[in-house]
Amino acid sequence: MGSGPEGASDEALLDTIEKWLERDVRPHVLKLDHADEYPFEMVEQMKELGLFGATIAPEHGGLGLSATTYAKIVEKISETWMSLSGIFNSHLIMAACVERNGTAEQKAYYLPKFASGEIRGGLALTEPNAGTDLQAIRTRAVRSGNGYVINGTKTWISNGIHGTCFALLVKTDPDASPRHKGMSCFVAEKGPGFSVSKKFEKLGYKGIDSAELVFEDYQISGEQLLGGHEGRGMQAVLGGLELGRINVAARGCGIASAALKDAVRYSQVRQTFSKPICEHQAIQLKLGEMATRLQAARLLTYDAARAYDRKERCDMEAGMAKYFASEAAVENAMESMRIHGGYGYSKEYHVERYLRDAPLMCIGEGTNEIQRIIIAKQLIERNPA
Repeated sequence: MGSGPEGASDEALLDTIEKWLERDVRPHVLKLDHADEYPFEMVEQMKELGLFGATIAPEHGGLGLSATTYAKIVEKISETWMSLSGIFNSHLIMAACVERNGTAEQKAYYLPKFASGEIRGGLALTEPNAGTDLQAIRTRAVRSGNGYVINGTKTWISNGIHGTCFALLVKTDPDASPRHKGMSCFVAEKGPGFSVSKKFEKLGYKGIDSAELVFEDYQISGEQLLGGHEGRGMQAVLGGLELGRINVAARGCGIASAALKDAVRYSQVRQTFSKPICEHQAIQLKLGEMATRLQAARLLTYDAARAYDRKERCDMEAGMAKYFASEAAVENAMESMRIHGGYGYSKEYHVERYLRDAPLMCIGEGTNEIQRIIIAKQLIERNPA
């Protein structure tokens, strides 16, 4: 695949994905979402499209897409059903951790299997008492012979039930100072001692499995230590989270776009006082704000993606994009519901789903509160007095 955002092969892929969404996804979204049913058939179709290897390098069997093209794909899919983008997002963050930080043996074994979707999984970071403050995790890996024994609990893990492999963040030295030097990452496959304790019931983001993972005397080989070195886990996962935040920003754009398109369409067919409601100034004001909000979110998202593609540090750009685009999704979803009136509150329409899905983007991959702090700290660091 071409790596440029305007590459002919990338445009062809986007066109193929758009046709797949219209033919095989859109007709089934309401049923799957309302039943909170895992989309097994769509996952197989995503394997065929190569989405589980979207950002993995071609030498490892992936498509080698730029983050810019990836963001466009995520937006397009999220515009139809956001849950699907979550199934490969966490997976690709795990893959990015291995591709950037893994040993030659880890890359050779895992990346081709990740790219094909033969092995799928995600990122196991969050714990019941550690989300935003990842350095407070308690899951512990203790040396045992040539390997480690791991005990602890991870929560809100995407792909936790149907995934089989996870980039697992643990404490190898809980007394280290600074704390991050005592954190390591393992490429952990399910097996004895590694179980799923429960699936979370959620307001939105249906279909995808969000679960709690429990490690009880889980034995893992030292060969599974990412990069072969202790104490480098925090840096490995933070690099992957930049791509994750670009994904979340693109998801926000997708929801904001879907909410706007539905509102524009409905406002032209719904009439009050003998004319379409799109001719009422109150509705025009809403549509104008929604369209501008969406375009601003897109530009911020593409700006962050281009910085990622240039291999520049982009936590500030990704934070800005994630913060603004997720808030745009919430605001556009609410405005679209208001424009639809009573129908916007009905489960017969997609609008109420946008309003249920959008708030997750303000929480996932780092809350919007922490994004603003990251932005401010980077702003000061880049502009010393």
